[in-house]
Amino acid sequence: MGKSIVISLIFLLLATIACGEKEDTGKLNVVVSIVPLQEFVEKVGGEKVNVMVMVPPGASPHAYEPTPSQLRAVSAADMYVKVGTPVEFEVQWLEKLLAMNRTMHVCDASGGIETITVLHDREHMHKTPIDPHVWLSPRNARIMVENICAGFVSIDSRHADYYETNRDAYVVRLDSLDRTVIAMLDGKQNRQFLVYHPAWHYFAEAYGLEQVSVEAAGKEPTALSMQHIIENARVHDINVVFVSPQFNTKSAEVIAREIGGRVVYIDPLNKDYVANIETVAKALGESME
Repeated sequence: MGKSIVISLIFLLLATIACGEKEDTGKLNVVVSIVPLQEFVEKVGGEKVNVMVMVPPGASPHAYEPTPSQLRAVSAADMYVKVGTPVEFEVQWLEKLLAMNRTMHVCDASGGIETITVLHDREHMHKTPIDPHVWLSPRNARIMVENICAGFVSIDSRHADYYETNRDAYVVRLDSLDRTVIAMLDGKQNRQFLVYHPAWHYFAEAYGLEQVSVEAAGKEPTALSMQHIIENARVHDINVVFVSPQFNTKSAEVIAREIGGRVVYIDPLNKDYVANIETVAKALGESME
C-alpha cells in the first residue's frame, strides 16, 4: 500500500475520533508548521504551552509529509499556528490537518504583514504569487509574535497578563536585533548578495539589500540563467553564493567555482531566531566588503 494511501486512511481515522481525545496536561497543546514559529510560540507561551512542529529541523517544507504521530498531535491540539503565506507544506497539507480537528483555534501568524510578490522567471519576467518567507525580517517577526500572543489570549484569557509580558520581553529582543542588523550592514556599498534558494526577500527589503537567486520558481537554473548569474556576479564583484542546508548545492558550487568564490550556508529555518539572524547579517556583511 502506498504511503499517500496510508496517510489518507490515518487522516480519516483520526478525524472520526478526534473529539474527546485531548489529554488535560494543564498546558495548551500547540502545533506549528515550521521551526521558527516554534521559537515564537515558546517565547510567548512559556511554561503554559507544549509545542509540536510539523516540519522538523533539517527537513524541507517543500517536500515533507507528516507522520502518524504528528497527525495524532494535530487531532489533540488546542491551537494551530500557521505561517499564513504559501509555504509549500501548508499549501499541500493545511486544509487536511485543520479538517482533523475543527475545534482547535487557528492563528494566522502573518496577519497584517505586507507581503512581497517576486519575479521568478528571469527570461520571461513572469510574476508568481506571494513570497512565503515572511518570518526572515525581524520587523515581520515582531508582528508574528504579536499575532501569536493574541491567539493565546483568545483561548486562554485567564493568563493574558502572562502571555503579554512574555510577548513584550521578546519584542524588546526583536527590536534590538533590528537595530543590530542595521548597524552590521551600515556603510556597505555593494548591497547585492547571491543565494541559491530565494528565501531572503523580506530581509533584503527591510535593510536595503538586493537578493539575486540561482533557483527560480523551485527549479534549477537553465544554462542561459546560469550565464546571466555568473556575469552579474562578476560585474558586482560577488564572490559568495549563499545556500540553505535544506537544498542541493550543486548549482551553487558550479557558480562559486566560475566566479572564484565560495559557498556559505545560511539557514532560513533555524530555531534560535535572534542568533541566527545575527549570523546571517554578519555573513552577508562580510561578503559585501
